[in-house]
Amino acid sequence: MRIIFMGTPEFAVASLDALMKAGLNIIAVVTAPDKPAGRGLKMHESAVKQYATANGLPVLQPIRLKDPDFILSLQQLKADLQIVVAFRMLPEVVWNMPPLGTINLHGSLLPQYRGAAPINWAVINGEKETGVTTFKLKHEIDTGDILLQRAFGIAEDETAGDVHDRMKVIGADLLVETVKGLAAGTLKEKPQDALATNTVLKHAPKIFTETCVIDWSHSTLDIHNLIRGLSPFPGALTKLDGKVLKIYKSATEYQDHQQPIGTMFTDGKNFLKFATSNGFIHVLDLQLEGKKRMSVTDFLRGYRPQ
Repeated sequence: MRIIFMGTPEFAVASLDALMKAGLNIIAVVTAPDKPAGRGLKMHESAVKQYATANGLPVLQPIRLKDPDFILSLQQLKADLQIVVAFRMLPEVVWNMPPLGTINLHGSLLPQYRGAAPINWAVINGEKETGVTTFKLKHEIDTGDILLQRAFGIAEDETAGDVHDRMKVIGADLLVETVKGLAAGTLKEKPQDALATNTVLKHAPKIFTETCVIDWSHSTLDIHNLIRGLSPFPGALTKLDGKVLKIYKSATEYQDHQQPIGTMFTDGKNFLKFATSNGFIHVLDLQLEGKKRMSVTDFLRGYRPQ
């Protein structure tokens, strides 16, 4: 089976590496164009390109996915199957090209959490379980027929970053199983509509700045989950002494109180907490505007909040 792999970030590298180690025939890799980054604005290669180059795989980096030259290059490669992991939306002329179509690895148990940020929203919503899904691409985003799924739990204090790191390994294994099943002809596709019957679907839209701003009038648990779901990126936001404060890790304290919502309390040494509707959020890991990320004790050692 001739396979073209499409992906960009580190998350996708785990899948590409698993496919290679399973002895599957990756004939080319498609990834994002190099971009200037850092202070010197040096050209930065995607994680997938770095892996592909190190392993002698041909790399295509189209600026536009409908570019005639790129389409011609794909046609000449004569792939049987395309695999997409953490890449851009594909036009039909691309995803419908191979005889076996194009499969995608998605970070949720579809049809739940369709969209750009399934890991973040599962944690933000306090889910106890999530998973990965392989499915066939079609017109509407994340709605194609399901091939395989694998569920796993989310611990109560895990961050989106923690879930991401476990998911990329679990997803890579599921992807290898999926490709082998397709090659053997043993997989049966399941329409998502059948799974969505009489079910309230939760969505996973792109995270914007307004999503990140903490509303201290919400419950302690909801705020804790928001902080977990936005860590390590982009980070939950509030204000301290007129500056933007990002909170990456927190602890909960449930207590009836009469303190104004959002009021900050600290002993200047060991703790920094904010009043919520039903308790307090203790800040454990933070970054104040203009400073580095650090633990709350390191922060309080060099800063006196007003």
